Amino acid sequence: MSTFEKPGFLAIELDGAGWDGAHLTRAVLAAESAGFHAATFTDAPAPGRANALQRAAFAGPVTHTIALVPEVDTVYTEPFHVSTQLASLDYVSGGRAGWIATAADAPGAAAAVGRASVAGEALGQEAAASIEVSRRLWDSWEDDAVIRDVATGRYIDVDKLHYVDFQTPADFSGAGYSVKGPSIIPRPLQGQLPVLVPASLLGEVPADAVDAVLVTAPAAELLAAEVRDVRARVGASVAVIAELDVVLDARGQAAAARDAAFDGGRAAFAGSAAGLTDFLSDLLRAADGVRLHPASLFVDLEELGRLVLPELRSRGVLRPVVQDGTFRDLLGLERPASRYATVSAAAAGTGK
Repeated sequence: MSTFEKPGFLAIELDGAGWDGAHLTRAVLAAESAGFHAATFTDAPAPGRANALQRAAFAGPVTHTIALVPEVDTVYTEPFHVSTQLASLDYVSGGRAGWIATAADAPGAAAAVGRASVAGEALGQEAAASIEVSRRLWDSWEDDAVIRDVATGRYIDVDKLHYVDFQTPADFSGAGYSVKGPSIIPRPLQGQLPVLVPASLLGEVPADAVDAVLVTAPAAELLAAEVRDVRARVGASVAVIAELDVVLDARGQAAAARDAAFDGGRAAFAGSAAGLTDFLSDLLRAADGVRLHPASLFVDLEELGRLVLPELRSRGVLRPVVQDGTFRDLLGLERPASRYATVSAAAAGTGK
């Protein structure tokens, strides 16, 4: 049997669950029961559906181990609101929250909020600024800021709350802004939520500002090489996660015969559960994790949970599911001190 020096993890995109509370509950519990380490939620607008962060928050109280990672836009959403809503998600999920920071060319979204459309390199600048604002706000309450001192009638030690004083840089492409702070809610349970970005944003978004990078390739056979290229750019301290569309032989129907509507920009695998197991075993030698995008959520999730994940686990390819742990635990990240902490300032580092 092959041995793996560093077993990987699997995430699954649950967008196919739509927005019906019963369907979403069924999907996220099935993913957790199957042994997936993380569930992600896309932010593509759809009539009558709550946004990705709201769907992740709904899943928080009904799950126990699976990390919940919504896509949240950094261009047309106020950074202060992004930061506080994600911190709230960390509380309702018991420290299992993460953030896929997105920045897309979206004229419709720009028109909806009365902004000029953002494109090109400016998207990366918007994302970098939003991530920096959020990280500073998460640090703006020291961990022991809430004191609940009945004798003095004080709930908060105001000396442990801090202004973040963020200003967009002088070369910022969009309209500059500032954020004073502090946050309106206490520091998240994880201190800092893990931040994931698509590899396309690297450059304007510094590698040391993120915890993981999502990697795409135009074909499955090119994916491992693309993962190795990105890893060389970001270093070993940033997790590299491969993106893969999946359609499996299922319910007596060959994958090729199923009507799979894929993204088109991602590598895709179509075939048997055994074939996918072998493919993932090889891919996880290069990548820290893989995010699967099932063609039909409930059909493919059934095959993944019944055949693929058990075999990967028996081969030693997958990390154990973290019981009572955080998303940072899954990624092997320590809980950082607040950069503003008055006692442990020397150990605070960047606060990432």
